[in-house]
Amino acid sequence: MTARKVRNKGQARLFESRYLEMLTKTHPLVIWGMYIPLISYMLYYSYSSLHFRLPVMALVFAGALFAWTFFEYIMHRFVFHIVSEKPALQRISYLLHGTHHEFPRDKQRLFMPPVPSLIIASLLFGMMHIVMHNAAFIFFPGFLLGYLLYGSLHYAIHAWNPPFPFMKPLWRNHHLHHYKSEERGFGVSTSLWDRVFDTFFD
Repeated sequence: MTARKVRNKGQARLFESRYLEMLTKTHPLVIWGMYIPLISYMLYYSYSSLHFRLPVMALVFAGALFAWTFFEYIMHRFVFHIVSEKPALQRISYLLHGTHHEFPRDKQRLFMPPVPSLIIASLLFGMMHIVMHNAAFIFFPGFLLGYLLYGSLHYAIHAWNPPFPFMKPLWRNHHLHHYKSEERGFGVSTSLWDRVFDTFFD
């Protein structure tokens, strides 16, 4: 499937209500401002109250950063690009990601806006805590930082040219995903999983 018609100017109107419409937009600094205090507190709590040792915390945190890259790939490929004949699912798909493909340079919709972001983050932390118990207080901050780095890189790819030559392949992979084929190039922060699952552009 080739990419849908791309509009490099403008912005989609998602809701008739201007209040709902306002909730679909954000700036990266708002999201960083929401999550950096949470990340800092959880790590402090893990060390001071849960008494995790620093080497263990560093290992779990690094593992969470890596786990984010896999989650990012799976979500982008199988959730954001879901294919369905059902109008309701098509609408959800458009709200989640389709609008970004139609207006890829809309800088106000390159991060998940605060309200749905907090709801999803709460659900993810709840599931992590069920599985990992107190270790979730270390894993979740690493996972969140992975999201913040991914979101910032995604913003940069659509807003600017690559600042360093070694970053050009990431820019190329994501631009090809938008302008050549939506069936390849699902990784944004890394092309590792595209290579593993054979969705990397030649």
